Amino acid sequence: MIERMSEETQVIFLPETQPDLPLDRFLDRELSWLDFNQRVLELAEDSSIPLLERVNFLSIFASNLDEFFMVRVASLKRRIATGIATQSASGLSPQEVLGQISERTRDLQQRHANLFAGEISSTLGSHGIQIVHWSTLNDEEKEQLRDYFMNQVFPVLTPLAVDPAHPFPYISGLSLNLAVVLRNPKTAGQHFARVKVPPLLPRFVEVPGETKRYVPLEDVMGEFINELFPGMEVLQHHTFRVTRNEDLEVDEDEGENLLVQLEKELLRRRFGPPVRLEVAEDIDPQVLELLQRELSVKDYDVFHLPEPLDLKSLSALAFLPIPELQV
Repeated sequence: MIERMSEETQVIFLPETQPDLPLDRFLDRELSWLDFNQRVLELAEDSSIPLLERVNFLSIFASNLDEFFMVRVASLKRRIATGIATQSASGLSPQEVLGQISERTRDLQQRHANLFAGEISSTLGSHGIQIVHWSTLNDEEKEQLRDYFMNQVFPVLTPLAVDPAHPFPYISGLSLNLAVVLRNPKTAGQHFARVKVPPLLPRFVEVPGETKRYVPLEDVMGEFINELFPGMEVLQHHTFRVTRNEDLEVDEDEGENLLVQLEKELLRRRFGPPVRLEVAEDIDPQVLELLQRELSVKDYDVFHLPEPLDLKSLSALAFLPIPELQV
């Protein structure tokens, strides 16, 4: 009986009719990552978290964003430039993803900078930790920081001028720099120079005294920048920072030795094209135009931010030995 039924009976399973699925059911990988980093920023905004932990989250947010531009945005830009970028599963074209990244990043970076300049700085100040401007120091403190500049900072600075005999210098990725405009008193001609903020020195210089007060290193450099250019008149200086393409692209199927490929890629990373230019809000338009022209940076890759730039350096403050602000 069972055999006859199995021979004579045929059961046909018809596929169920699938409902139409929404076109936006997939999330874009890059935009989802920005959502993740926004969550890091929200932790910095959470007043229930210990203060120095919030400062640390500010630093982590900035560090994450640097990595995002160096690798993910750089890779997306390269695919667009080579014509191999295709529409993602999210339904967005590469150009649309890049446009949304630029818009979202501007909002997040401004929110990040405003949080530090406002609530975080104010709360740090109420606990005796202040990041101050040069103008707030008294004469004795200024003289002490002048000694610090001449003994610790000045010997390691290498200003690079731009003129017919010296082309625009190479700007290393993630370095903080001063763009300096000079005038020759004899000829009245104007010149441009770049001074790199030394990465091996503390980013925030502690002001001698009983309270914990700090001045950004670039502020100290700006006050004595004329020491680097004897005989020239310093007209203005502005901070800026470049993020370069540091994405590694190694094809393991190539016949070339893998180690040789890695060596070539690491060399290429050092001179990768810029993918982001961060500048101080008050930068002179002519200086910005010069930077964009020499670095081949478009308007949509320029981010105007309040100083200090590079808040990744806040990690130095996040680990101050003040247990009550960390737990």
